[in-house]
Amino acid sequence: MAKAKTAYVCEDCGSEYSKWQGQCTSCKAWNTLTRISVGSSNDSPSVQADFRKQGYAGQLSAVQDLSEIDVASVPRFSSSLGELDRVLGGGLVPGSVVLIGGNPGAGKSTLLLQVMCTLAQQMSAMYVTGEESLQQVGMRARRLGLPEKNLKMLAETQVETICRLAEELQPKLLVVDSIQVMHSADVQSAPGSVSQVRECAAYLIRYAKQTGTVLFLVGHVTKDGSLAGPKVLEHMIDCFIMLEGGSDTRFRILRGQKNRFGAVNELGVFAMTEKGLKEVKNPSAIFLARTDEDSAGSLVMVLWEGTRPLLVEIQALVDGTQTGNARRLAVGLDQNRLGMLLAVLHRHGGLFMADQDVFVNVVGGVKVTETGADLAVLLAIVSSFRDRALPRELVVFGEVGLAGEIRPVPSGQERLQEAAKHGFTRAIVPKANCPKQPIAGMEIIGVSKLSEALAAL
Repeated sequence: MAKAKTAYVCEDCGSEYSKWQGQCTSCKAWNTLTRISVGSSNDSPSVQADFRKQGYAGQLSAVQDLSEIDVASVPRFSSSLGELDRVLGGGLVPGSVVLIGGNPGAGKSTLLLQVMCTLAQQMSAMYVTGEESLQQVGMRARRLGLPEKNLKMLAETQVETICRLAEELQPKLLVVDSIQVMHSADVQSAPGSVSQVRECAAYLIRYAKQTGTVLFLVGHVTKDGSLAGPKVLEHMIDCFIMLEGGSDTRFRILRGQKNRFGAVNELGVFAMTEKGLKEVKNPSAIFLARTDEDSAGSLVMVLWEGTRPLLVEIQALVDGTQTGNARRLAVGLDQNRLGMLLAVLHRHGGLFMADQDVFVNVVGGVKVTETGADLAVLLAIVSSFRDRALPRELVVFGEVGLAGEIRPVPSGQERLQEAAKHGFTRAIVPKANCPKQPIAGMEIIGVSKLSEALAAL
């Protein structure tokens, strides 16, 4: 038996060294190196023989021509939730590894428990919990009214034991909740450290790839909302999705950050109820729950999230500053881009707001990352600054350049059709996005400069 080699890994950045030293030369952190064992294999002979018998090891090492690869042999199958299938690119792929993160209490475990209880009636499934007891998971399943039969449960935190038991049961789906509490016997550090998370994830991913098992990993987040642990974890997995939302809203937004089998930035919307997470088939309807009275600074814009349009309301409030420094606050938008848009509004729109506090909010907790919301943000700010309400049937989208030009955005016609479906009769859009054929019941105003958009109001 070969002697196991040792290495020293920095817990902050993951850099490896052949011997211990006080400071990591990569991230300059002190006393962060921990000792790990490398080069040893914990797979039992029965596990390795089973991998060879199923032929997965040969698939990983054989050289094939690209045109000869049979992609039809790994068909997708549904997760039983249409919104989750949308974010994953159409369903689950055998042998894929999906990492789901989110704030505490967002509903990560609830979502996966719903999926596993439903799919366990059709195929073998195994749920591994490292943070809760089996009784706690059972109480949640009973409270949500989920089918409890056929789902195999395991309370364990050692990855070697998990893979050994999974090899005996041979599940098609495997959930590990969560990767931060798992540990490996070969790594001499505490669970949750960089070296433990990386080695445990690599061990589980290797098992999933060799056996064709769909693996779900639950990940913690830091206080700033990013995934906890090493960045290499996001490179190792196939799909990374984030479940956004908290106790202040009943809606949860599932957003794809990375997907090797579909489009990124795809959006799925759920509502948290007493019976768990329920799909929201028409997200635009819930984000457009506006008041009956017209109010200045309120405007509807059309976003493009993944493969579908989404109508959301944006609100702006402009008020004279009570201090010497004017405040700029954006919720759901990039605050730096807000400052840039205000500079464009001053230069090319003739509105001076250096002595005004400007607050912008996207209703419903949606985070806007695309530039197609620029024109709607500026028009909402102008509406609040002039204290004049905009028409309720008006919808706006378009990117604003530094020279004051209005640039086109992708999928303009699909956005207009979605707005017309919800009863909007007027639109201010970039001139290049004006459809060649008119849309019934909608007046479309194409603008090429910010001054034209202000005049169209």
